[in-house]
Amino acid sequence: MFLETFQIIWYFVIGISVIMYTVLDGFDLGVGCLHLFTRSDQERRLMLNAIGPVWDGNEVWLIIVFGAMFVGFPPVYATICSSFYFIIMILLMGLMIRAVAIEFRSKQESIGWRRFWDVMFSIGSYVIAFTLGVLMGNIIVGIPIDQDEIFQGSFAGFFTPYTILVGILGVTIFMMHGAIYMLMKTEGTMHKRVRRWVNPTIIIFIICYIATTIMTLIYKPHMIDIMRETPALFLVGVFALIAIVCVPLFASRGKDGTAFIFSSISIALLFILFGLGTYPNMVRSNLDPSYSLTLFNSSATVATFKVVLIVAGIGVPMVLAYGYWIYRIFRGKVSIDETSY
Repeated sequence: MFLETFQIIWYFVIGISVIMYTVLDGFDLGVGCLHLFTRSDQERRLMLNAIGPVWDGNEVWLIIVFGAMFVGFPPVYATICSSFYFIIMILLMGLMIRAVAIEFRSKQESIGWRRFWDVMFSIGSYVIAFTLGVLMGNIIVGIPIDQDEIFQGSFAGFFTPYTILVGILGVTIFMMHGAIYMLMKTEGTMHKRVRRWVNPTIIIFIICYIATTIMTLIYKPHMIDIMRETPALFLVGVFALIAIVCVPLFASRGKDGTAFIFSSISIALLFILFGLGTYPNMVRSNLDPSYSLTLFNSSATVATFKVVLIVAGIGVPMVLAYGYWIYRIFRGKVSIDETSY
């Protein structure tokens, strides 16, 4: 019983870290996906300045996710990293390309130089957003692992119509999130241009969300098994829908901060739905459900949990405090000066 409590606590730690990463780095990725829709060098510099002080700190949550998985659920970490090896390598490549592009882009005033890194920044953002979606889609579908936790599939097998659709959904939700974030950070001509992006990104996201929901209900009915058992959990889906509807409602009224809050809430609730649908599986086997790795059959020992919870109790509040400090310092609208990107 004591071990089960630790398992559930650590499962929540990983879940909250995933939500924090997608909400915070999500608007960074969205800004990157929208980067090439600008018309001038100054507009692109404004977009980089909007995320410049915070993008690297936001990625810390991704490190926490994998670190927490490594110490709390070692078999899950090993299976995910080996089975999704090439997917994770593509994800890391996207992260590196984006980071290098942000830092190198303004090192020279050459138009060709800046244009190249602008393209790399945008490509890296699309790759990360799409890859994360494909990864989540495969967690929903399940992967072919046998009783020895050995992956029996292929790289091409990760790309099915459903997982590709989830990947596209990831891109669209981050584009919406990034557009609304830019509304809060810009003014003048740039603000008017960004406002024209908001409705199209919201509409595309809603279309992809509806399509993914329908396909999930038809072809992946196991995702609502827990809700059938506990009907009250359907309220999470209702609240997610309300949050999504509130995004364009407040954005159209010029309440950009409120729209961003509801955009963040919608992302968080969608990942809660993901967690409810996959629970208690962490890696679902589509060869035989009994081969699946759950939070109960693949966790560390009680002694390990006691140590890592102490570390998390110290480290996570520090990350939160640092994030609060940075966002507070760099709050408000962005502008171009001699220290800008």
